[in-house]
Amino acid sequence: MRKIREQDRLDLSIVVPLYNEEENVNLLHTRIQTVLETIDKTYEIIYVDDGSRDQTYPLLKQIHQQNKHVKVVKFRGNFGQSAAMSAGFDAARGDVVIAMDGDLQNDPIDMPRLLDKLEEGYDLVSGWRKNRKDKLIIRKVPSKIANKIICSVTRVKLHDTGCSLKAFRSEIIKRINLYGELHRFIPALAKIEGARISEMVVTHHPRKFGKSKYNITRTFRVIVDLMAMNLFMKYLRNPLRFFGKIGVMFIVFGIISSLWILYRVYLFNKPLTDINILLTSVFLFIATGFQFIVWGLLADLIVKTGKRKSIYLTEKIPINGKSFMKSK
Repeated sequence: MRKIREQDRLDLSIVVPLYNEEENVNLLHTRIQTVLETIDKTYEIIYVDDGSRDQTYPLLKQIHQQNKHVKVVKFRGNFGQSAAMSAGFDAARGDVVIAMDGDLQNDPIDMPRLLDKLEEGYDLVSGWRKNRKDKLIIRKVPSKIANKIICSVTRVKLHDTGCSLKAFRSEIIKRINLYGELHRFIPALAKIEGARISEMVVTHHPRKFGKSKYNITRTFRVIVDLMAMNLFMKYLRNPLRFFGKIGVMFIVFGIISSLWILYRVYLFNKPLTDINILLTSVFLFIATGFQFIVWGLLADLIVKTGKRKSIYLTEKIPINGKSFMKSK
């Protein structure tokens, strides 16, 4: 986790991932800026360009040059929304971080309400698109199904796990590592860290400009990540328990089988050479059990001492002769 010096800290960071949103950038920034000017807090706006191929980055660069509160992180390629959000969280200096989409479907006007809800004693407040303005078959139905499955597996009861508009306390979000499609599971990951979670209805607009980045293949990626999430929820802090259980089952089965074979040899007076293949298989079970335990020990060591490798690669952006963001 990147440490922030006390003198660099701010009250609020807004993190917005963007990918080919040239038609939305200026209007989005105007709306965010208008809302932030009504809030009596120090703030920054962090736009993460996820390898856009249109004019998104040049427009963001212009905004940065005109507004000292704006930071721009530019990826060398398209690493995905989870990576973009992770980069924004890494760069954030605010005590509170708000994340939102860059397609104008989330409304910045909800940000003060999210902050008020957070002040009630929560660590994470998630948006609920109760009146969602998306296509029924392509977006809303798959999303509802995915939401039911995610809530069932993670045991985090939310109406809308897929809404990007969320507010977090910095000490929570900076402990969360994102990859794949794990941005959908931020509440579950926050729960692992002991976060107090709430939800509130937020405004949702239909997309007016640009194309949706969502496609049905993302549903399958979410299912794969959900299986990983199930393991995280149970064994992230102590993976030895997961591998150890499997290892012990193999060892116990091997020992019981060995005793049964020895009993049969003793009972019928048969030489061990007659059943050497069976014995070899049994010993392999025992050896496999010990291997699982060793893997568990290694995984436990990695979790407790390993250093996270960045899942994204940024470009160095020279601003006024200085490098704005370092490559990671």
